[in-house]
Amino acid sequence: MVNARKIAFEAILKLERDAAFSNLTLDGFLSRYDMEPRDKALVSALFYGVIESKITLDYNLSLYLQKPLAKLKPEALIILRLGAYQLLFMDKIPSSAAVNESVKLAKKYCSYASGIINAVLRKIDKNKLCLPDKSDMASYLSVRYSCERWLCNKWINEYGPENTVGILSASTGSPDTFVRVNTTVISADELTEELQKDGVDSEKTYLDNALKIKLNGRDVEKLSAYKKGYFHVQDLSSQLCVRALDAKAGETVFDLCSAPGGKAYTAAEYMENKGALFCFDKYENRVRLINDGAARLGLDIIKGTVSDALVYRSELGKADRVLCDVPCSGTGIIRRKPEIKYKAENELAGLPEIQYSILKNGARYVKSGGRLIYSTCALSKNENECVCERFLSENSDFVPLAPLPDISDKAFITLMPHINSGDGFFIACFERKSD
Repeated sequence: MVNARKIAFEAILKLERDAAFSNLTLDGFLSRYDMEPRDKALVSALFYGVIESKITLDYNLSLYLQKPLAKLKPEALIILRLGAYQLLFMDKIPSSAAVNESVKLAKKYCSYASGIINAVLRKIDKNKLCLPDKSDMASYLSVRYSCERWLCNKWINEYGPENTVGILSASTGSPDTFVRVNTTVISADELTEELQKDGVDSEKTYLDNALKIKLNGRDVEKLSAYKKGYFHVQDLSSQLCVRALDAKAGETVFDLCSAPGGKAYTAAEYMENKGALFCFDKYENRVRLINDGAARLGLDIIKGTVSDALVYRSELGKADRVLCDVPCSGTGIIRRKPEIKYKAENELAGLPEIQYSILKNGARYVKSGGRLIYSTCALSKNENECVCERFLSENSDFVPLAPLPDISDKAFITLMPHINSGDGFFIACFERKSD
C-alpha cells in the first residue's frame, strides 16, 4: 500500500540534500511509484505545500521548540514541517491523522525525536497559525507568504505594497496549466474536443489559441492529443512574449536561449511553419529536447543547434527577429519553483551583466528594420528595466517599441501574476533603425 506522506517526506529530503529543482524531484518520485490519482495529488500537495510554506512553518515551529531549528537533524525538521503543514493548511485532513502519521514517520526515520514531534505538533494544533505583527511589513509578508525578507522588501520598494501582496498571494497553491494550440494542425475548438475525449476539461483565455486545462490527475504526456502533437504546455506570459516577437511566415528568426523550446514552437506556429527558426542552447542534451519537441509538433522549420548566446558567430548571418529570453533569477515563477524564493540576495548579483551581454550579442544578429525581444521570468528592475536602459544608452541604432500595445503603450512591460493570470514576466522590444 502506498504511503503518500512517506513518499512526500523522501522527496523533500532528497530535494534538501541535493539542492535540486523541485519539479524534477517530484516528477522522479511520482514516476517511481504506481499510485492512484488521489495519492499522487496528496504527495504533490504535501511536497509543494511544505516547500512553499517553509518560512511560515519554521516560524510557528520555533515558538514551541527549546533549541533552534538549525540544531535539528533534517529528517526531524522535515517531519515537523509536514505535520505542521497538514495542521495549518489542509482542512480536510483530521488533526489526529496529521499528528499520528507524523509520529509514525518519526519512529521510522528519527525515533529519538518522536516525542518532541508529537508534543510540538499538538501545540501547533491547539494554537493554530501565528504571524508576526504588521508594523514591519517586510517581516510580516516574509512569514505570511514564506518568502525571504530581502525579496519582500525589494518588491515593496520596486512595485509597491499592493503589488507585492498580489505577487505573493498568487505564488501560493497550484498554478493553472495553460497550453498553446498547434495551429498548424488543429484549431482551438477542435483541440477542446480532443482533450474532452482524454477526460481533460479546457477553457479559452483572453489570448487567442491559448487554453487553460484541468488535467484531473492525468499526466499530460500520456494524453492522446499531446502524443499527436496538437499542443504544447506553455504559460500565458511566455505566449505573450512570443506574440511580441511578431514573427511572420517566411522570416528568419533566432532564439538565442531556446531550451526547452516552448517559445520557439509558438513562434513557428505564428509563422505557419514557413521560414527558418534557429534555436540555440549551450548544451547538446537541451538542444535535443528542442528538436524532439519540434518533431512531435511537426514543426520542421525549427533547427536546434548548440551555441553559446554570449558568443557572436558571424557565419549565422542576420535575422528578421531575434529573441533573447535570458537566464534570470526566476522570481516571477516562484509558484512553479518555490525554492527560488529562498535564494540569498548575493546569489543573483552577477545576473544583470550576463543578461546585458546576451542582449548586446543578440542585437548584432538583427537586420536593418528587424526586431529584438528581451525577456525574463524575473520580477526585478535590476534584471529588467536597468538592463534595457543601459542597452538603449549604448546602442543608438536601436529604438524601443511597445511590445504589447493592446496591454500597455510602454516600451517595457512587466506582467504580474495577480493581474495577467500568467507568470511574472518582463518583455522589452527594440527595432534596429533602417539604413
